[in-house]
Amino acid sequence: MKLSVTPTQHERKLGENDFIVSKTDTSGRITYANRIFMDICGLPESRLLGVQHSIIRHPDMPRGVFRFMWNTLKAGDEFFGFAKNLCADGGYYWVFANITPDYDKDGHLKGYYSVRRKPPESALNILIPVYQEMLAIEKRSSTKEAPDKSIAYLVDVVKSTGAKNYNSLVLNLFKPNGL
Repeated sequence: MKLSVTPTQHERKLGENDFIVSKTDTSGRITYANRIFMDICGLPESRLLGVQHSIIRHPDMPRGVFRFMWNTLKAGDEFFGFAKNLCADGGYYWVFANITPDYDKDGHLKGYYSVRRKPPESALNILIPVYQEMLAIEKRSSTKEAPDKSIAYLVDVVKSTGAKNYNSLVLNLFKPNGL
């Protein structure tokens, strides 16, 4: 289920000390949302719990980013990244996300835990053009090939920066003064 709203140019910004926290099951259905998450996206708990986290996916986000995220998580690794999310009123907000696999006491995957915070403008200035190119690649590609082709572009961008991998790049971008 996705929000059926027309995206606007109205940006909402997280405060410097705001943390969005959510938990999902193994397939990405929301099992917990903190108050800041509900407030910024404009959805009550009753509209968030039990639905796919992609309910807030903004159409400006390349599918390849999410495929890369799921590939990382399914490998048992932690994911760091930047995302533009959609609000219930059509507005948007940017986040720096850290998503971690969540295991039960027996070591079985029970879902994912995500903490998101305000991203630095310097990181967005670098990533927005990358995401725009990924979207353009996806539009020129078949539905099946689009995410993998945009991931290939993202991997090339990471290599061109000299970062050892994607997580290293985005963690570096999150630091003050970025690259």
